[in-house]
Amino acid sequence: MNEDRKQWSYLCSGLHQEADDYSSATSLVQPGVYHPCNRTSNPKAIRRKYLRAVFKNGEFNIYRTPTKALKLFTNYFILLVETRWRWTLMNFFTAFTCIWLFFGFIYWAISLNHDDFKDDHLPPYQNITGFTPCIKNIYGFTSAFLFSVEVHTTVAYGRRAITLECPETIIAMCLQCIVSSIFQAIMVGILFAKLTRPRARTQTILFSKHVVINVRNEKFCLIFRVGDMRKSRILYIEPKAYVLRFNSDYNVLDDSEQIELKLDIDECESTFFLWPVTVVHVVDESSPFYGLSAADLLCTKLEILVLFEGIIESTGQPIQARSSFTEYDILWGHRFVPMVGYNLDKMLYDVDFSKLSEVQQVDTPLCSPSEYDNILLMFPNEAYSEY
Repeated sequence: MNEDRKQWSYLCSGLHQEADDYSSATSLVQPGVYHPCNRTSNPKAIRRKYLRAVFKNGEFNIYRTPTKALKLFTNYFILLVETRWRWTLMNFFTAFTCIWLFFGFIYWAISLNHDDFKDDHLPPYQNITGFTPCIKNIYGFTSAFLFSVEVHTTVAYGRRAITLECPETIIAMCLQCIVSSIFQAIMVGILFAKLTRPRARTQTILFSKHVVINVRNEKFCLIFRVGDMRKSRILYIEPKAYVLRFNSDYNVLDDSEQIELKLDIDECESTFFLWPVTVVHVVDESSPFYGLSAADLLCTKLEILVLFEGIIESTGQPIQARSSFTEYDILWGHRFVPMVGYNLDKMLYDVDFSKLSEVQQVDTPLCSPSEYDNILLMFPNEAYSEY
């Protein structure tokens, strides 16, 4: 049996040496706990932070070089929806003011061309001279601007009102009503789209800082954890994960290495998201990690994009939270510690989110899952299992 264990360790280490070096190799590399190197002292780990396709907070690190000019209206609408509130409100203020000034200038120009601003044609002298202006009670540009605001906001004309003297004024007023209605509808649509975006809700969905790899039921599993900080529930949750592989220089993405991972959820069903869930990817023959050992993982340039989708129970809106893990975020030979307990004093379940990313070491073979499966066929009694 001892000789079988040595042979198992020799195969699992992936070291193919001569027979005279066999004893020294097995003494150096034994199936057990993988201790990752110091990630912060590695210069590539620091660079890798800025080489992600998706940052930890879910923001995209992508710049799209346009091949042709984008449509102005579509780009303007999306820009106002996605920008910060202060820029959107400033744009609203500027746009409305420009419309009022533009039509105020038109009313002023029509009145000026009609000689409404002569001294004897001003409102105090109109009853004496019998002059009929284009717009009543207009003294200058300021009065024309106020009339433009009143037409747009429909707050009633008051003493200022158009007459039948100038058809141009009637046409300008009709045109302003049409343009103002269209513009106001666009602004309301932008505000509604911005208010109903569940972006703030996604900030309360937290992902673990690391992905762990260990053995469950004689199968290698890649595991990460997701939790929701708010009390309002999210229904029909569905996690997704995709693997991106880069070349050795980190500057070229291999299009053939964008693979979707098959995921399962522990602890709950998709409609019963009470506390943080553990998302598991079983590394089998169809997994891109099937041929990677612990040592191979250190030399692989990859990124795991994770998505968490669901529907907000209170509003019925869809939601999508994003994050990513690089090869520096993968811990081989670890597992997450429990974070849900019962508080006897409060008689409530206590979810400690400070433990969302807390891990502990666990015995895990250092070989690849494919080598591990071959070893199980040869030595079925020597399997490792976390549970």
